[in-house]
Amino acid sequence: MTVSLVKGQKVNLTKDNAGLQHLHVGLGWDVGGFEGAKFDLDASAFLLGSNGKVRSDNDFIYYNNLKPGNGSIYSMGDNRTGEGDGDDEVLKIDLTNVPSDVDKIVFAVTIYEAEKNHQNFGMVNSAFIRILNEDTNEEILKYDLSEDLSIEDGAIFGELYRHDGEWKFTAVGSGYQGGLAAMGSAFGVNL
Repeated sequence: MTVSLVKGQKVNLTKDNAGLQHLHVGLGWDVGGFEGAKFDLDASAFLLGSNGKVRSDNDFIYYNNLKPGNGSIYSMGDNRTGEGDGDDEVLKIDLTNVPSDVDKIVFAVTIYEAEKNHQNFGMVNSAFIRILNEDTNEEILKYDLSEDLSIEDGAIFGELYRHDGEWKFTAVGSGYQGGLAAMGSAFGVNL
């Protein structure tokens, strides 16, 4: 049974899903009312240590670094149009392989060349993040954040984090200015 989240809501993934090991993190969006305009949104993930920063640049998963490090998390690739239904970009996570010194995984989406193309999240519809149990294909949670963003060119959709030996998820829905470079810098990535 899918849990529909609201901004700031937390859910315990592993307590409520015994034996959960493999996650499918789907991020999606649509662009409406801008005939002929091309929007390229990019999903990314940051593996963060206890200091809130990446341990190295290899802990930044995005379109130019699809399968870094030990392979505990990887991207299925870059969808440059967002057309069609369902997930536009997907990240796969093996919870049993996430290094023990990674406390949190932050999921973000940025608009590629947003400033150059005068684009922002106010032009994006139906933005969401959802998490499925990869082994059973069961949707565990979904967070629709379309109403939470406007002038921003990036957004943190959610955070997966460890707490008392369990994996939990928080629906964040926080906007970001400055694109992927600003977001990466905030998490300690050298771009």
